[in-house]
Amino acid sequence: MEINPIHNKIYEIRGYKVMLDFDLAVIYGTETSHLKRQVRRNIERFEGEDFMFETTKEELSRCQIGILNKGRGSNIKYLPFAFTELGVSMLSSVLKSDTAIKANRIIMRAFVAMRQLILNSPIDKVNELQHEVRELKQYIEDVFADQNDINEDTGIQLELINKSLAELHVKKKELNEPLPIGFTAPQYRQGNKD
Repeated sequence: MEINPIHNKIYEIRGYKVMLDFDLAVIYGTETSHLKRQVRRNIERFEGEDFMFETTKEELSRCQIGILNKGRGSNIKYLPFAFTELGVSMLSSVLKSDTAIKANRIIMRAFVAMRQLILNSPIDKVNELQHEVRELKQYIEDVFADQNDINEDTGIQLELINKSLAELHVKKKELNEPLPIGFTAPQYRQGNKD
């Protein structure tokens, strides 16, 4: 028997992680009525909700346990007992078969594994990923800001280059003007008459 199928049989009812009597009976290899009978004979061992309690139909339906179906004869006759981790541990002193003892070890490991999962929840990993995403976002914003600064500097430099090229083009045009052929009359300046 593996722990994973047992995880699917652990429900949260009244704020407790619990297993129901009919699931435990299957795991222990006994009848539900026998399990309940042994519990009732030793009820002092299970006093307090932190060990065991009887569920209500509303609690079962909220947990989406597939036992309350519509139709004649398909509803359960007796409401199941819900056993907390402490209650399951106490069951080992009531059900003494070899199968029950072996099954109890596996069940207890499943409860411990679930508790570890809750303590080391993926929420920590989500927070860690969110922090990394924030750092990455800040890095990208810094890179874009640097890129914009570079673009502004590059724009200014391109303007200066274009201005210099325009000035060179004008000077080149002046230098490349053809020399007049033949006699040209000197140009007089106004105010200078001979």
